[in-house]
Amino acid sequence: MGQGNRFAVNRGKAACEMAMNEQKRLAVVEDDPEILELICETFREEGYEVTGFNDARPLLRHVTRYGLPHLALVDLGLPSMDGFALIRHLQELGDLPIIIVTNQKDEHVVIEGLESYADDYVLKPFNVRELVARARRVLSRIPNYYYALPPVVRVDDWLSIDFGNGSLLVSGESIKLTPTEASLLHVLIRHAGRMVAAETLMARAWPGQFVNGETLRVHLHRLRRKIEPDAQHPRYIVTVPGNGYCFDTEHFELIRQMKICPECQTLLNG
Repeated sequence: MGQGNRFAVNRGKAACEMAMNEQKRLAVVEDDPEILELICETFREEGYEVTGFNDARPLLRHVTRYGLPHLALVDLGLPSMDGFALIRHLQELGDLPIIIVTNQKDEHVVIEGLESYADDYVLKPFNVRELVARARRVLSRIPNYYYALPPVVRVDDWLSIDFGNGSLLVSGESIKLTPTEASLLHVLIRHAGRMVAAETLMARAWPGQFVNGETLRVHLHRLRRKIEPDAQHPRYIVTVPGNGYCFDTEHFELIRQMKICPECQTLLNG
């Protein structure tokens, strides 16, 4: 099979609609108990599976155990951790969409939040129905939900990836990933079987920073040395000359494990 066919996406319309209609998991981080209850109850009424947290650390423990949700609503003024710091932690684990919900109206904070951290920025006080509409809009722009992976993804007998703890299990040996390596690997697995442009990888792994192709190649080389049986002849992270990179699905058990549509590579079960 040629490269063009191998990495092509044949989108099955019915399967994609099933994926979009699947119940979505939301995480809400808000230290005001009344606002937290209002948001959680409203989204539950709208059919979402919602877990609420009054601080950053309980959310991080939850994500380590259960994996990322489909969407996170994050207050910036949290007791144990700055909201931007929390978002950085979450986005090291995957390309998670974020809506910031806060009373911080400073123009510089709003701009920083939208440019570097979040998909939307909602000021308090807010209309909760408008918040639901904004969440729907953010989720509607996402073609698949691979970032909502389980905390440990088994690729095959050689390789498993523990995104919750930022580590690999390679032939039975535990190997730590750097945050950049974890981000690159997460984006590639989100699009397993499809080519990801080098520009997309750089934007996801180094948000808001200028990096060149050589920086990307160096980091992917280091990542290959960690995961590949033979880094000189990679079987997982495959280069698509002149275009980008692909996580090869030849041995990838996630397709069966996560009930992914074989036609459009869309996650059918969140």
